[in-house]
Amino acid sequence: MTGTVVVTSRSFGSGALDLEGRITAAGYRVVRAGAGHDLDELAPLLGDAVGWIAGTGAVTERHLSLAPQLRVIARYGVGYDKVDVAAASRRGIVVTNTPGANTNAVAEHTVALLLAALRGIPAADRRVRHGDWSAWYTREVSALSIGVVGLGRIGRTVIDRLAGFGPRLLGADPWVPADDPLFDRIERSDVAAFATECDVVTLHAPGGQTVVDDGWLAASDRPVLLVNTARADLISEPAVAEALRSGRVMAYAADTLATENHGDGASPLLADDLADRVIITPHLAAQTREGVDGMGGMATENLLAVLKGRAPINPVPVP
Repeated sequence: MTGTVVVTSRSFGSGALDLEGRITAAGYRVVRAGAGHDLDELAPLLGDAVGWIAGTGAVTERHLSLAPQLRVIARYGVGYDKVDVAAASRRGIVVTNTPGANTNAVAEHTVALLLAALRGIPAADRRVRHGDWSAWYTREVSALSIGVVGLGRIGRTVIDRLAGFGPRLLGADPWVPADDPLFDRIERSDVAAFATECDVVTLHAPGGQTVVDDGWLAASDRPVLLVNTARADLISEPAVAEALRSGRVMAYAADTLATENHGDGASPLLADDLADRVIITPHLAAQTREGVDGMGGMATENLLAVLKGRAPINPVPVP
């Protein structure tokens, strides 16, 4: 063996592809650790690591200081906001990601969450199981105005999926120019305007910014449905929890929470009194066979390319 590859993605290799076999066949030993990237757990593993297939946890300067032989961090997924790319670059470590590998999976999960929250499906199921067959009125997607925050691969695929329902579609992304052909099909807008224009807002932007906060919610002129399959910090969880109680937010459906992978307390969105109007899935939007194989295969190819002295297909730009 010529070194160790640490894997901290929960679902890496759980699809149809034998990804660990590819890595071991190339001469490397594979060791696994938790997705939370706990320093105490990783300390004895990173010392011998030449590669790291990293999941959703943070990769900080402290992690890198434990890995003097590390040459590549292959992010298993698209987002790399939790990876200190600048610190990695200073140490000569290449960071890669897997753009496009999970686009369809996340877009489909977004639509599933939207429909489940709009129709109150989880709450209805719970009530029937307790003998309560009372009904309530909901809305049809075709009657709604839906705002999409972030017009990258996933945001655009969500638009494609939703277009068949016939709603009014609006898009906001400061990095997309006004002459983009996408705006021939949807309305160009901004996040602030969504507060008074949209019945549904679905989030597909990078992390590191709060889009839905107290100010945005105070400006909203209708009960809004919020969907988040991107990053937890795009919303203020305490603000959304209070807005749910006041009726300013109709429902919240997400695939992530700020407390994900941490034992530092439950999110205010998990309060018992909000259970009928909050749907949370455990970061499984990308967890389809196709998505898992796509991300895993791409991460493995990137990792092995760097370890063999070649340029990876999907390098992350150094800030």
